[in-house]
Amino acid sequence: MQIMIVEDDKTIRDLISDSLNKWGFDTFIVTNFNDVLTDFLAQEPHLVLLDINLPVFDGYYWCQKIREVSKVPIIFISSRNTNMDSVMAMNMGGDDFVNKPFSMEILIAKINALLRRTYDYVENQHNRITHNGLTLNLENSTMTINDSTVELSKNESRLLLILLKNQGKIVSRNKLLRALWDDERFVDDNTLTVNINRLRKKIEKRRPAAVHTDKNRSRLPDSLRK
Repeated sequence: MQIMIVEDDKTIRDLISDSLNKWGFDTFIVTNFNDVLTDFLAQEPHLVLLDINLPVFDGYYWCQKIREVSKVPIIFISSRNTNMDSVMAMNMGGDDFVNKPFSMEILIAKINALLRRTYDYVENQHNRITHNGLTLNLENSTMTINDSTVELSKNESRLLLILLKNQGKIVSRNKLLRALWDDERFVDDNTLTVNINRLRKKIEKRRPAAVHTDKNRSRLPDSLRK
């Protein structure tokens, strides 16, 4: 999972990034504070760490802009620690508030808890990902829904993996192509559609209307319909 760090203090943001990397997270550090939203849309992070005191526009402004296009979880990190700051952060659409100076252990715990609540999937040591009654086994490329197990092709398994890891979010056609093939320029335009349709049929035979698609993007809904 990728976490976007919006913090103008280089020492703090590098410390956060290094700690998150050690915990297995990917990080993206914002350095252009004139247009944070453009970086957000380009990176599509799973969670945003957002300072309040920023150059140009403050964190409240950018939280509001992000909320106009996404429900991605946002944790405010700030030295501003009055009750009004916390209330303002929540009213702008923030999910949590961490005061500076903070313990990295506490920040990591809050991040993990928020990610679990938001994306509702579990990945364990057996290479299985589970979401709301559906389990993808990466070791043998099988999918289990309501005690019914079906084999998946390599591409179907990869497609389901990226949809599960982006559960509830729009996944663009280009992102799916890059996940399946090293260079999407050499892939027939219909190939991705065929793979998505095969996967959808296998899922919806056991769980109707579970995958939402249109011409250029696909997603799993916030909760798989039973």
